[in-house]
Amino acid sequence: MMHCIIVDDEQLVRELLEDNISQMPFLHLVKTCKNPLEAIEILQTEQIDLIFLDIQMPRLNGLQFLQTLNRPPLVILVTAYEKYALEGFELNVVDYVLKPFSFERFLKACNRANDLFKLQQNNKTIVPAMPEDFFVNVEYTLVKILVADIDYIEGLKDYIKIHLSSSTKPVLTRMTIKAIEEKLPPPAFIRTHKSFLVAANKITTVKRDFVYIGQKEVPVSESYKENITRILNRLEH
Repeated sequence: MMHCIIVDDEQLVRELLEDNISQMPFLHLVKTCKNPLEAIEILQTEQIDLIFLDIQMPRLNGLQFLQTLNRPPLVILVTAYEKYALEGFELNVVDYVLKPFSFERFLKACNRANDLFKLQQNNKTIVPAMPEDFFVNVEYTLVKILVADIDYIEGLKDYIKIHLSSSTKPVLTRMTIKAIEEKLPPPAFIRTHKSFLVAANKITTVKRDFVYIGQKEVPVSESYKENITRILNRLEH
């Protein structure tokens, strides 16, 4: 089952896509978004395998949105403009569907995406590279975060605070600690607590119940102490 979202500012197109998706046994629609900023929030909190993406939208068009994603899901572009086809395929989209489209054309694009999805599932043993940067949504603005700049991340229910070396003010964005942990896996980042994820190479001091990044103090809970020791020992070697 592929989990998908729709990103389109036209209500009639969204309704048509919703109806078509409901007839695909291998598709599950997670959310319908009116613009890319809504989609950013969903991608930060949900596992999405496929995006049905419009191009011409206000503020941020579909291709610009796609370029902000370090490891984008599969993408089917759904647009009224043929002129963007080359640029779309240069971004490795699955298919380029022109509006208005028939159900048969929609089905062909979905089958192509499903074939690629199955291929990806068979190759899941390949570990993705750590991203150098990624974008988060901060008050309806996309903000770039450099991974090397992160000291630690603090979870606050459905939000996280990203504490950076370059700023005294953390970046607050809607995302779960689990979702960011999947983006920043060990050994580079380690959990010290259910609500804290720390950049391992930034740790300067380890004490019984805390690790320190310079003067910044991060708690260590009992259940994560073994995790700290194991990963720090690995880094020493």
